[in-house]
Amino acid sequence: MAELLSEDAIADALKDLPGWQREDEATIVRFAKLPSFPEAIAAVDAVAELAEADNHHPDMDIRYNSLKFKLSTHSEGGLTAKDTDLAAKISAELDARGAS
Repeated sequence: MAELLSEDAIADALKDLPGWQREDEATIVRFAKLPSFPEAIAAVDAVAELAEADNHHPDMDIRYNSLKFKLSTHSEGGLTAKDTDLAAKISAELDARGAS
């Protein structure tokens, strides 16, 4: 069971997660654009591996080379360190692939 983050903790975490923003009180979201469709799919595959290793799975939308990642700890009804930790891993993967 993960503990919900306070509003201050969420705000602090988002300072260290460029590109991530609050979508609502229980969700953070990041949009990314990759150079091509195959590169976007490769990024999604890599994020799937990260998510599976953490047993914490984001919602992912694919629109050609544009991706959207949404994180929330549904079992807790909000944001936890699971979300901010996975967001950092997703960002590192996207940045390494040249996402904008």
